[in-house]
Amino acid sequence: MTSPRILTFGCRLNAYESEVMRGHAEAAGLTDAIIVNTCAVTGEAERQARQAIRKARRENPEARIIVTGCAAQIDPAGFAAMTEVDRVIGNEEKLKAESFLEEDAPRVAVNDIMAVTETAPQLIDGFAERTRAFVQVQQGCDHRCTFCIIPYGRGNSRSVPLGEVVRQVRNLVDQGTAEVVLTGVDVTSYGGDLPGTPKLGQMVRRLLAQVPGLKRLRLSSIDAIELDPDLKRLVAEEPRLMPHLHLSLQAGDDMILKRMKRRHSRAEAVALCEELRALRPDVVFGADLIAGFPTETEEMFANTLKLVEDCGLTYLHVFPYSARKGTPAAKMPQLPMAVRKERAARLRAAGEAALDRFLESQIGRTAAVLIEKQEADGRFLGRSETFAPLLLDSAEIGAVIEVTITGREGDNLLAVPLQQKLSPAA
Repeated sequence: MTSPRILTFGCRLNAYESEVMRGHAEAAGLTDAIIVNTCAVTGEAERQARQAIRKARRENPEARIIVTGCAAQIDPAGFAAMTEVDRVIGNEEKLKAESFLEEDAPRVAVNDIMAVTETAPQLIDGFAERTRAFVQVQQGCDHRCTFCIIPYGRGNSRSVPLGEVVRQVRNLVDQGTAEVVLTGVDVTSYGGDLPGTPKLGQMVRRLLAQVPGLKRLRLSSIDAIELDPDLKRLVAEEPRLMPHLHLSLQAGDDMILKRMKRRHSRAEAVALCEELRALRPDVVFGADLIAGFPTETEEMFANTLKLVEDCGLTYLHVFPYSARKGTPAAKMPQLPMAVRKERAARLRAAGEAALDRFLESQIGRTAAVLIEKQEADGRFLGRSETFAPLLLDSAEIGAVIEVTITGREGDNLLAVPLQQKLSPAA
Protein backbone atom coordinates (compact mmCIF):
# COMPACT_ATOMS: atom_id res chain seq x y z
CA MET A 1 0.00 0.00 0.00
CA THR A 2 1.18 3.55 -0.75
CA SER A 3 -1.38 5.39 1.38
CA PRO A 4 -3.43 4.49 4.46
CA ARG A 5 -6.54 2.47 3.74
CA ILE A 6 -9.72 3.33 5.67
CA LEU A 7 -12.55 0.83 6.21
CA THR A 8 -15.60 2.77 7.36
CA PHE A 9 -18.69 1.23 8.93
CA GLY A 10 -21.90 2.90 10.05
CA CYS A 11 -23.04 6.50 9.96
CA ARG A 12 -22.20 9.61 7.99
CA LEU A 13 -20.37 10.99 11.02
CA ASN A 14 -17.99 8.05 10.74
CA ALA A 15 -17.49 8.88 7.04
CA TYR A 16 -16.49 12.41 8.01
CA GLU A 17 -14.17 11.22 10.75
CA SER A 18 -12.54 8.71 8.40
CA GLU A 19 -11.44 11.61 6.19
CA VAL A 20 -10.00 13.40 9.24
CA MET A 21 -8.05 10.24 10.10
CA ARG A 22 -6.87 9.84 6.52
CA GLY A 23 -5.21 13.24 6.73
CA HIS A 24 -3.63 12.53 10.12
CA ALA A 25 -2.35 9.11 9.04
CA GLU A 26 -0.84 10.47 5.83
CA ALA A 27 0.86 13.30 7.74
CA ALA A 28 2.26 10.74 10.17
CA GLY A 29 3.64 8.61 7.32
CA LEU A 30 1.45 5.59 8.01
CA THR A 31 1.45 4.44 4.41
CA ASP A 32 1.18 0.78 5.36
CA ALA A 33 -1.76 1.21 7.74
CA ILE A 34 -5.32 -0.08 7.59
CA ILE A 35 -7.67 1.91 9.82
CA VAL A 36 -10.97 0.23 10.68
CA ASN A 37 -13.60 2.74 11.80
CA THR A 38 -16.22 0.57 13.51
CA CYS A 39 -19.92 0.95 14.27
CA ALA A 40 -21.80 -0.39 17.31
CA VAL A 41 -25.41 0.35 16.40
CA THR A 42 -26.20 -3.38 16.02
CA GLY A 43 -24.50 -6.65 16.82
CA GLU A 44 -24.34 -7.31 13.08
CA ALA A 45 -22.39 -4.09 12.51
CA GLU A 46 -19.84 -5.16 15.09
CA ARG A 47 -19.62 -8.65 13.59
CA GLN A 48 -18.96 -7.19 10.15
CA ALA A 49 -16.16 -5.04 11.54
CA ARG A 50 -14.46 -8.03 13.17
CA GLN A 51 -14.82 -10.00 9.95
CA ALA A 52 -13.26 -7.12 7.99
CA ILE A 53 -10.34 -6.95 10.42
CA ARG A 54 -9.59 -10.65 9.97
CA LYS A 55 -9.85 -10.37 6.19
CA ALA A 56 -7.60 -7.31 6.15
CA ARG A 57 -4.92 -9.20 8.09
CA ARG A 58 -5.11 -12.24 5.79
CA GLU A 59 -4.74 -10.06 2.70
CA ASN A 60 -2.16 -7.66 4.18
CA PRO A 61 0.05 -9.62 6.61
CA GLU A 62 2.58 -6.79 6.98
CA ALA A 63 0.15 -3.89 7.43
CA ARG A 64 -0.45 -1.99 10.66
CA ILE A 65 -4.12 -2.47 11.62
CA ILE A 66 -5.60 0.29 13.78
CA VAL A 67 -9.14 -0.14 15.09
CA THR A 68 -11.31 2.74 16.27
CA GLY A 69 -14.96 3.89 16.20
CA CYS A 70 -17.92 3.21 18.47
CA ALA A 71 -17.48 -0.54 18.83
CA ALA A 72 -13.82 -0.05 19.78
CA GLN A 73 -14.75 2.74 22.20
CA ILE A 74 -17.30 0.53 23.97
CA ASP A 75 -15.23 -2.67 23.98
CA PRO A 76 -11.54 -1.76 23.62
CA ALA A 77 -10.36 -4.91 25.42
CA GLY A 78 -12.33 -7.14 23.06
CA PHE A 79 -10.71 -5.63 19.98
CA ALA A 80 -7.28 -5.49 21.60
CA ALA A 81 -7.59 -9.24 22.22
CA MET A 82 -7.78 -9.89 18.47
CA THR A 83 -4.37 -11.07 17.27
CA GLU A 84 -4.90 -9.25 13.97
CA VAL A 85 -5.07 -5.83 15.68
CA ASP A 86 -1.99 -3.69 16.31
CA ARG A 87 -3.62 -0.72 18.02
CA VAL A 88 -7.01 0.38 19.41
CA ILE A 89 -7.83 4.07 19.73
CA GLY A 90 -11.00 5.73 21.00
CA ASN A 91 -13.48 8.08 19.39
CA GLU A 92 -11.83 11.18 20.84
CA GLU A 93 -8.28 10.00 20.19
CA LYS A 94 -8.93 9.16 16.53
CA LEU A 95 -9.43 12.85 15.70
CA LYS A 96 -6.07 13.91 17.17
CA ALA A 97 -3.02 14.03 14.90
CA GLU A 98 -0.72 12.82 17.69
CA SER A 99 -2.66 9.55 17.97
CA PHE A 100 -1.15 8.46 14.65
CA LEU A 101 2.48 9.01 15.66
CA GLU A 102 3.65 5.46 16.28
CA GLU A 103 6.73 6.09 18.39
CA ASP A 104 6.04 5.09 22.02
CA ALA A 105 2.31 4.98 21.26
CA PRO A 106 0.23 2.83 23.65
CA ARG A 107 -1.40 -0.22 22.08
CA VAL A 108 -4.75 0.82 23.55
CA ALA A 109 -5.64 4.51 23.88
CA VAL A 110 -9.33 4.87 24.80
CA ASN A 111 -10.46 7.48 27.30
CA ASP A 112 -13.71 8.00 29.23
CA ILE A 113 -15.87 9.47 26.45
CA MET A 114 -18.43 10.70 28.99
CA ALA A 115 -15.81 13.08 30.38
CA VAL A 116 -15.37 14.87 27.04
CA THR A 117 -17.05 18.28 27.05
CA GLU A 118 -16.01 19.78 23.70
CA THR A 119 -15.85 18.73 20.07
CA ALA A 120 -12.60 19.83 18.49
CA PRO A 121 -13.10 21.42 15.06
CA GLN A 122 -11.44 19.68 12.13
CA LEU A 123 -10.47 21.07 8.75
CA ILE A 124 -10.47 18.79 5.72
CA ASP A 125 -10.10 19.69 2.06
CA GLY A 126 -12.50 17.16 0.61
CA PHE A 127 -13.55 13.55 0.49
CA ALA A 128 -11.71 10.83 -1.37
CA GLU A 129 -13.68 9.88 -4.49
CA ARG A 130 -16.64 12.03 -3.45
CA THR A 131 -18.25 15.21 -4.76
CA ARG A 132 -20.39 15.38 -1.61
CA ALA A 133 -18.78 16.16 1.75
CA PHE A 134 -19.92 15.53 5.30
CA VAL A 135 -19.32 18.18 7.96
CA GLN A 136 -19.60 17.43 11.65
CA VAL A 137 -21.66 20.03 13.51
CA GLN A 138 -22.52 18.03 16.62
CA GLN A 139 -21.27 15.03 18.57
CA GLY A 140 -22.72 12.73 21.22
CA CYS A 141 -26.25 12.41 22.61
CA ASP A 142 -27.95 13.39 25.87
CA HIS A 143 -30.94 11.09 25.32
CA ARG A 144 -31.03 7.52 26.53
CA CYS A 145 -33.25 5.51 24.21
CA THR A 146 -33.55 2.07 25.75
CA PHE A 147 -32.24 0.22 22.67
CA CYS A 148 -29.26 2.47 21.93
CA ILE A 149 -25.63 1.95 22.94
CA ILE A 150 -24.30 4.87 20.90
CA PRO A 151 -24.16 7.49 23.72
CA TYR A 152 -21.66 5.20 25.45
CA GLY A 153 -19.51 5.28 22.32
CA ARG A 154 -19.94 8.98 21.57
CA GLY A 155 -20.48 10.67 24.94
CA ASN A 156 -22.82 13.51 25.77
CA SER A 157 -24.04 16.09 23.27
CA ARG A 158 -21.66 18.86 22.29
CA SER A 159 -21.81 21.26 19.36
CA VAL A 160 -19.28 22.76 16.98
CA PRO A 161 -19.44 26.59 17.09
CA LEU A 162 -20.97 28.24 14.03
CA GLY A 163 -17.73 29.98 13.09
CA GLU A 164 -15.93 26.65 12.83
CA VAL A 165 -18.75 25.13 10.78
CA VAL A 166 -18.60 28.09 8.38
CA ARG A 167 -14.81 27.80 8.14
CA GLN A 168 -15.05 24.10 7.27
CA VAL A 169 -17.84 24.51 4.71
CA ARG A 170 -16.14 27.50 3.09
CA ASN A 171 -12.91 25.50 2.81
CA LEU A 172 -14.74 22.60 1.15
CA VAL A 173 -16.53 24.91 -1.28
CA ASP A 174 -13.21 26.53 -2.16
CA GLN A 175 -11.88 23.03 -2.94
CA GLY A 176 -14.77 22.38 -5.34
CA THR A 177 -17.37 20.63 -3.18
CA ALA A 178 -20.88 21.26 -4.51
CA GLU A 179 -22.90 19.61 -1.75
CA VAL A 180 -22.41 19.43 2.01
CA VAL A 181 -24.23 17.18 4.48
CA LEU A 182 -24.35 18.43 8.07
CA THR A 183 -23.91 15.45 10.33
CA GLY A 184 -23.73 14.41 13.97
CA VAL A 185 -25.15 11.90 16.41
CA ASP A 186 -28.19 14.01 17.35
CA VAL A 187 -28.05 16.94 14.92
CA THR A 188 -31.33 18.53 15.99
CA SER A 189 -29.96 19.02 19.53
CA TYR A 190 -27.39 21.40 18.04
CA GLY A 191 -26.54 24.48 20.07
CA GLY A 192 -27.84 23.51 23.49
CA ASP A 193 -24.33 23.70 24.95
CA LEU A 194 -23.24 26.87 23.09
CA PRO A 195 -23.49 30.49 24.29
CA GLY A 196 -26.97 31.79 23.53
CA THR A 197 -28.17 28.22 22.83
CA PRO A 198 -28.77 28.70 19.09
CA LYS A 199 -31.02 26.14 17.41
CA LEU A 200 -30.13 24.11 14.34
CA GLY A 201 -32.33 26.26 12.11
CA GLN A 202 -30.55 29.44 13.18
CA MET A 203 -27.17 27.86 12.51
CA VAL A 204 -28.22 26.61 9.06
CA ARG A 205 -29.64 30.01 8.09
CA ARG A 206 -26.44 31.79 9.09
CA LEU A 207 -24.28 29.17 7.40
CA LEU A 208 -26.08 29.57 4.08
CA ALA A 209 -25.86 33.36 4.35
CA GLN A 210 -22.14 33.30 5.11
CA VAL A 211 -21.20 30.73 2.43
CA PRO A 212 -23.16 31.90 -0.63
CA GLY A 213 -20.99 29.71 -2.87
CA LEU A 214 -22.43 26.51 -1.37
CA LYS A 215 -24.79 25.08 -3.97
CA ARG A 216 -26.56 22.35 -1.99
CA LEU A 217 -27.01 21.54 1.68
CA ARG A 218 -28.44 18.41 3.27
CA LEU A 219 -29.10 17.34 6.85
CA SER A 220 -28.35 13.87 8.17
CA SER A 221 -30.83 12.01 10.38
CA ILE A 222 -33.03 14.36 12.42
CA ASP A 223 -35.23 13.82 15.47
CA ALA A 224 -38.92 14.19 14.66
CA ILE A 225 -39.67 16.07 17.89
CA GLU A 226 -36.83 18.60 17.70
CA LEU A 227 -37.36 20.54 14.46
CA ASP A 228 -37.36 24.21 15.44
CA PRO A 229 -39.53 26.85 13.71
CA ASP A 230 -36.54 28.43 11.93
CA LEU A 231 -35.61 25.09 10.39
CA LYS A 232 -39.18 24.55 9.21
CA ARG A 233 -39.13 27.98 7.56
CA LEU A 234 -35.91 27.05 5.79
CA VAL A 235 -37.52 23.88 4.46
CA ALA A 236 -40.24 26.07 2.97
CA GLU A 237 -38.12 28.97 1.69
CA GLU A 238 -34.52 27.92 1.04
CA PRO A 239 -33.90 26.24 -2.36
CA ARG A 240 -30.32 25.33 -1.42
CA LEU A 241 -31.61 23.14 1.44
CA MET A 242 -32.46 19.89 -0.32
CA PRO A 243 -36.02 18.54 0.07
CA HIS A 244 -34.90 15.18 1.45
CA LEU A 245 -35.18 14.68 5.21
CA HIS A 246 -34.25 11.50 7.04
CA LEU A 247 -36.25 11.08 10.24
CA SER A 248 -35.27 9.09 13.31
CA LEU A 249 -38.69 7.49 13.88
CA GLN A 250 -37.78 3.93 15.02
CA ALA A 251 -41.40 2.76 15.46
CA GLY A 252 -45.00 3.66 14.69
CA ASP A 253 -46.73 2.33 17.82
CA ASP A 254 -47.13 4.53 20.88
CA MET A 255 -46.50 1.78 23.44
CA ILE A 256 -43.32 0.68 21.69
CA LEU A 257 -42.19 4.32 21.37
CA LYS A 258 -42.72 4.73 25.11
CA ARG A 259 -40.75 1.55 25.87
CA MET A 260 -38.01 2.78 23.56
CA LYS A 261 -38.03 6.04 25.57
CA ARG A 262 -38.56 8.04 22.41
CA ARG A 263 -39.93 11.54 22.89
CA HIS A 264 -42.48 11.68 20.07
CA SER A 265 -45.79 9.95 19.54
CA ARG A 266 -47.08 8.33 16.38
CA ALA A 267 -49.49 11.20 15.80
CA GLU A 268 -46.68 13.75 16.14
CA ALA A 269 -44.59 11.94 13.52
CA VAL A 270 -47.48 11.87 11.06
CA ALA A 271 -48.34 15.52 11.77
CA LEU A 272 -44.73 16.59 11.17
CA CYS A 273 -44.62 14.92 7.78
CA GLU A 274 -47.94 16.50 6.82
CA GLU A 275 -46.73 19.93 7.96
CA LEU A 276 -43.43 19.75 6.09
CA ARG A 277 -45.10 18.44 2.94
CA ALA A 278 -47.52 21.37 3.07
CA LEU A 279 -44.57 23.75 3.39
CA ARG A 280 -42.64 22.10 0.56
CA PRO A 281 -44.69 19.73 -1.59
CA ASP A 282 -41.66 18.07 -3.21
CA VAL A 283 -40.11 17.02 0.11
CA VAL A 284 -39.22 13.32 0.39
CA PHE A 285 -38.79 11.48 3.68
CA GLY A 286 -36.50 8.70 4.75
CA ALA A 287 -36.71 7.01 8.14
CA ASP A 288 -34.99 4.64 10.53
CA LEU A 289 -37.32 1.87 11.70
CA ILE A 290 -36.70 -1.03 14.10
CA ALA A 291 -38.62 -4.30 13.69
CA GLY A 292 -39.17 -6.76 16.50
CA PHE A 293 -38.46 -4.55 19.51
CA PRO A 294 -38.98 -6.42 22.81
CA THR A 295 -42.68 -6.94 23.69
CA GLU A 296 -43.80 -5.88 20.18
CA THR A 297 -47.04 -7.66 19.28
CA GLU A 298 -48.27 -8.21 15.73
CA GLU A 299 -50.75 -5.35 16.23
CA MET A 300 -47.97 -3.04 17.42
CA PHE A 301 -45.85 -3.98 14.43
CA ALA A 302 -48.81 -3.30 12.11
CA ASN A 303 -48.83 0.28 13.40
CA THR A 304 -45.17 0.64 12.42
CA LEU A 305 -45.81 -0.95 9.03
CA LYS A 306 -48.68 1.45 8.37
CA LEU A 307 -46.41 4.40 9.24
CA VAL A 308 -44.74 3.98 5.83
CA GLU A 309 -48.04 4.95 4.21
CA ASP A 310 -49.27 7.41 6.84
CA CYS A 311 -46.06 9.45 6.81
CA GLY A 312 -45.45 8.95 3.10
CA LEU A 313 -41.96 7.50 3.65
CA THR A 314 -39.76 6.79 0.63
CA TYR A 315 -36.29 5.75 1.79
CA LEU A 316 -36.24 3.27 4.67
CA HIS A 317 -33.37 2.11 6.86
CA VAL A 318 -34.80 -1.02 8.51
CA PHE A 319 -33.11 -2.86 11.37
CA PRO A 320 -34.25 -6.05 13.07
CA TYR A 321 -33.91 -5.26 16.78
CA SER A 322 -30.43 -6.05 18.09
CA ALA A 323 -29.97 -6.36 21.86
CA ARG A 324 -26.93 -4.35 22.98
CA LYS A 325 -25.39 -5.33 26.30
CA GLY A 326 -25.78 -2.57 28.86
CA THR A 327 -29.00 -1.13 27.45
CA PRO A 328 -32.39 -1.35 29.26
CA ALA A 329 -34.09 -2.97 26.25
CA ALA A 330 -31.68 -5.91 26.42
CA LYS A 331 -33.31 -6.84 29.76
CA MET A 332 -36.85 -6.73 28.36
CA PRO A 333 -38.67 -9.87 27.09
CA GLN A 334 -37.07 -10.61 23.71
CA LEU A 335 -38.82 -11.76 20.55
CA PRO A 336 -37.42 -14.74 18.63
CA MET A 337 -34.86 -13.66 16.05
CA ALA A 338 -36.93 -15.32 13.32
CA VAL A 339 -39.86 -13.02 14.17
CA ARG A 340 -37.61 -9.93 14.13
CA LYS A 341 -36.17 -10.85 10.74
CA GLU A 342 -39.58 -11.67 9.26
CA ARG A 343 -41.01 -8.33 10.37
CA ALA A 344 -37.94 -6.50 9.08
CA ALA A 345 -38.44 -8.19 5.72
CA ARG A 346 -42.07 -7.01 5.60
CA LEU A 347 -41.01 -3.47 6.45
CA ARG A 348 -38.33 -3.53 3.74
CA ALA A 349 -40.90 -4.80 1.23
CA ALA A 350 -43.18 -1.88 2.12
CA GLY A 351 -40.23 0.45 1.68
CA GLU A 352 -39.35 -1.03 -1.70
CA ALA A 353 -42.94 -0.58 -2.86
CA ALA A 354 -42.95 3.04 -1.68
CA LEU A 355 -39.65 3.71 -3.46
CA ASP A 356 -41.00 2.07 -6.60
CA ARG A 357 -44.04 4.39 -6.58
CA PHE A 358 -41.85 7.43 -6.02
CA LEU A 359 -39.43 6.60 -8.85
CA GLU A 360 -42.29 6.00 -11.26
CA SER A 361 -43.78 9.37 -10.30
CA GLN A 362 -40.56 11.15 -11.30
CA ILE A 363 -40.60 10.08 -14.96
CA GLY A 364 -41.27 13.07 -17.19
CA ARG A 365 -40.21 15.62 -14.57
CA THR A 366 -37.15 17.84 -14.48
CA ALA A 367 -34.55 17.74 -11.72
CA ALA A 368 -31.23 19.30 -10.75
CA VAL A 369 -28.63 16.56 -10.46
CA LEU A 370 -25.20 16.54 -8.84
CA ILE A 371 -22.97 14.28 -10.98
CA GLU A 372 -20.98 12.06 -8.62
CA LYS A 373 -19.06 9.48 -10.63
CA GLN A 374 -18.71 7.50 -13.83
CA GLU A 375 -19.95 3.93 -13.78
CA ALA A 376 -18.14 0.94 -15.26
CA ASP A 377 -20.40 1.05 -18.32
CA GLY A 378 -19.35 4.63 -19.06
CA ARG A 379 -22.56 6.30 -17.90
CA PHE A 380 -22.59 8.94 -15.20
CA LEU A 381 -24.40 8.62 -11.86
CA GLY A 382 -25.84 11.56 -9.97
CA ARG A 383 -28.41 12.42 -7.31
CA SER A 384 -31.40 14.71 -7.61
CA GLU A 385 -32.56 17.19 -4.97
CA THR A 386 -34.67 14.39 -3.47
CA PHE A 387 -31.65 12.03 -3.46
CA ALA A 388 -33.01 9.89 -6.28
CA PRO A 389 -30.19 8.23 -8.28
CA LEU A 390 -30.05 9.13 -11.99
CA LEU A 391 -27.99 7.80 -14.89
CA LEU A 392 -26.88 9.99 -17.82
CA ASP A 393 -24.93 9.05 -20.94
CA SER A 394 -22.72 12.13 -20.75
CA ALA A 395 -21.95 14.61 -17.97
CA GLU A 396 -19.15 16.24 -16.01
CA ILE A 397 -18.30 14.91 -12.53
CA GLY A 398 -18.92 17.56 -9.90
CA ALA A 399 -21.38 19.56 -12.00
CA VAL A 400 -24.95 20.32 -11.00
CA ILE A 401 -27.05 20.10 -14.13
CA GLU A 402 -30.73 20.28 -14.94
CA VAL A 403 -32.15 17.17 -16.56
CA THR A 404 -35.36 15.68 -17.84
CA ILE A 405 -36.16 12.26 -16.40
CA THR A 406 -36.98 9.95 -19.29
CA GLY A 407 -37.34 6.51 -17.77
CA ARG A 408 -36.12 4.01 -15.28
CA GLU A 409 -33.66 1.14 -14.97
CA GLY A 410 -34.13 -0.77 -11.73
CA ASP A 411 -33.70 1.62 -8.82
CA ASN A 412 -32.02 4.22 -11.05
CA LEU A 413 -33.81 6.85 -13.06
CA LEU A 414 -32.68 7.64 -16.60
CA ALA A 415 -32.22 11.25 -17.65
CA VAL A 416 -30.98 13.54 -20.39
CA PRO A 417 -29.48 16.98 -19.73
CA LEU A 418 -31.23 20.15 -20.73
CA GLN A 419 -29.26 22.58 -22.86
CA GLN A 420 -28.30 24.96 -20.05
CA LYS A 421 -25.94 23.75 -17.32
CA LEU A 422 -26.93 25.18 -13.95
CA SER A 423 -23.53 25.05 -12.35
CA PRO A 424 -20.16 24.10 -13.82
CA ALA A 425 -17.70 21.97 -11.93
CA ALA A 426 -15.45 24.08 -9.74
